[in-house]
Amino acid sequence: MSIQNIIETKVKEGFLALYNIEIPTVEFQATRKEFEGDITVVVFPLLRYKKGNPVQIGEDLGKYVVENVPEITNYNVVKGFLNLVVDDSFYTNFFNTIYTDATYGFVSPKADEKAMMVEYSSPNTNKPLHLGHVRNNLLGYSVAEIIKAAGKKVYKTQIINDRGIHICKSMLAWEKFGNGETPESTGLKGDKLVGNYYVKFDQEYKKEIGNLVASGISEEDAKKQAPLILEAQQMLLKWEAGDEKVVALWKKMNAWVYAGFDVTYKSMGVDFDNLYYESNTYLLGKDVVAQGIEKGVFYKKEDGSVWCDLTEDGLDEKIVLRSDGTAVYMTQDIGTAIQRVKDYADVGGMVYTVGNEQDYHFQVLFLILKKLGFDWAKQLHHLSYGMVDLPSGKMKSREGTVVDADDLMVEMTETAKTISEELGKLDGYSDVEKNELYETIGLGALKYFILKVDPKKRILFDPKSSVDFQGNTGPFIQYTYARIQSIIRKADFDYSQPVTIDLHEKEKELLKQLELYPETVQQAAANYSPAIIANYTYDLVKEFNSFYQNVHILGEENLDKKIFRIQLSKKVADTIKSAFLLLGIKVPERM
Repeated sequence: MSIQNIIETKVKEGFLALYNIEIPTVEFQATRKEFEGDITVVVFPLLRYKKGNPVQIGEDLGKYVVENVPEITNYNVVKGFLNLVVDDSFYTNFFNTIYTDATYGFVSPKADEKAMMVEYSSPNTNKPLHLGHVRNNLLGYSVAEIIKAAGKKVYKTQIINDRGIHICKSMLAWEKFGNGETPESTGLKGDKLVGNYYVKFDQEYKKEIGNLVASGISEEDAKKQAPLILEAQQMLLKWEAGDEKVVALWKKMNAWVYAGFDVTYKSMGVDFDNLYYESNTYLLGKDVVAQGIEKGVFYKKEDGSVWCDLTEDGLDEKIVLRSDGTAVYMTQDIGTAIQRVKDYADVGGMVYTVGNEQDYHFQVLFLILKKLGFDWAKQLHHLSYGMVDLPSGKMKSREGTVVDADDLMVEMTETAKTISEELGKLDGYSDVEKNELYETIGLGALKYFILKVDPKKRILFDPKSSVDFQGNTGPFIQYTYARIQSIIRKADFDYSQPVTIDLHEKEKELLKQLELYPETVQQAAANYSPAIIANYTYDLVKEFNSFYQNVHILGEENLDKKIFRIQLSKKVADTIKSAFLLLGIKVPERM
């Protein structure tokens, strides 16, 4: 049990014993450096339950805790803050229980507990993955890993948007202007080749609009009457009717895209347990709509369209079936969610990693699923995230002004190479080792820069500052890990057995930070926030560097102290590696 849990139990017990009042929670914070103590109980929130002088209440509780918790040796009260001193023995005993625990901070899933499904990526098959997809993938993958570490079984999935007018635009442009080009004949990744034709369609479509406007037609009418858009619409109708030639072209070009996506996902270090395709799921919700009408969840208008009235819930009316009987996105998402629970009977909730422009859509989706009576609908979460901005401005796929995910990862590796060469610390590395290191640093910088920010916030992405070896960056943390590995390699003595020492204040601070790791994993899972893990790791590294600068490790003359400091350093490194794995980031053994 953590010291915080021990103290919380006793503070609640003490409040009941002293004042005959039960309190639901106890608020803690780290003791400020200028005061004696290791953990602080904030007294002010307790005044809601017991009126009085916060200093006197703090004194009463401090006395009670010291008398009833052997691990607490002293206390002091500053205004409304009860500062408690934790005995060194608690931290050394705690350390000896975790030192050899390879899964420290993680919880194994319980056999009877429901699994979570995490959806992320969900690209269109008319273009390659771009910077926005990078944030989506990194967030979704990391949240899945964190939920798993917190003790739940997790399935990673995506729905691939492989149908619709945007897909037909790429197909039509390739058919008209492609001259039979293939990924093999051009040397291009399949997703890039198809993406080029999506851009080509837009260029040619704009020319046609310009010509029609020049002939006297309004721009609005020109957009509808341009031959290319009419042909694309016709192609979509043929696809929906199962036209052999159109379906064969669709399958061929999608296969190119999937091969390209696989390369990008591998480079990015993300994976999936299963895939759903919109071409298979877009009709799934229609039967559910029919059942929903019978239940009174949906109603039919005079034109035959079907709606859900959510006005009593503070929302609006939402269409779930058009008057011609065709499905809308909401229909598909309702059906897909239900299908996933049928496919995976142990799924008890889902996390959808989708940008914040879809906040309202998911609010409506979750509410409809609850109204349809699905218990698991209470465990649905929209992992809503802000856009990624660039110094150059907004990205547009149609105009080809997006930052390609593959190009970005190459650029990050090159930036890491340039900075590493300037620092000149790679003597004795082979070219292969150097290239592996540049990639580890570059991708680590990219991932950390994106994941250290709360998902809800927008990001202004600056590749160069993300590869800085100082400050709250991936490379700074990786460098600290590599430094610890260097120390451990030089330890030419047996440090496997536990020892008992009087703790240096810097050792104690480091142990306090290590003790927070399990709670941090749980907090990150509860908040669907990799930023909590990222910033915890930075705090741990800062604490280690302060320890490193203030105490001797290998130069310590007392053998027990030297053994303990190597053990402590190793556990810090293990925890950095563990936390970074949750973020999908590798750590280098040398740097």
